[in-house]
Amino acid sequence: MEEEVQKPEIFAIRTTIGQEKNTADMIASRAETFHLPIKSVLAPPGIRGYVFVEAVGKSSVEQARMGIKHAKGMVGGRIPIEEIEQFLVPKPSITGMEVGDVVEMVSGPFRGERARIIKLDEGKEELTVELFEATVPIPVTVRGDAVKVIQKKEEVK
Repeated sequence: MEEEVQKPEIFAIRTTIGQEKNTADMIASRAETFHLPIKSVLAPPGIRGYVFVEAVGKSSVEQARMGIKHAKGMVGGRIPIEEIEQFLVPKPSITGMEVGDVVEMVSGPFRGERARIIKLDEGKEELTVELFEATVPIPVTVRGDAVKVIQKKEEVK
């Protein structure tokens, strides 16, 4: 008689908002300690209040979450991979930025300075900006995660 091998399934656990990462870490730690058949634990930044667990069977997920303060309960049923695929691929840091937007530098030597985007390079995730406070307009190329958008292009007149 052949032994039936179960495929891992994805389950969702409700958590306290803001405690997703801590809850995921505790579940992973407990799974490792008790040698539970949990393959992975995911706390995507785009979803608040939920942690996804890939495991062989619902009982192992229940066992891993029991007693964890911020793990509120399980969502009934399995979650199809198609529903969480979008959270598995990181988004470029310059998504949503356009030429003409006003940004503020959040890191680097120009931290706190305001600038206008004059060029975007999506491949390198870099943008070229022109600082407002500079006496001579010098284009400066910075990483997309070094700025935050303050004003969109259509709002600027």
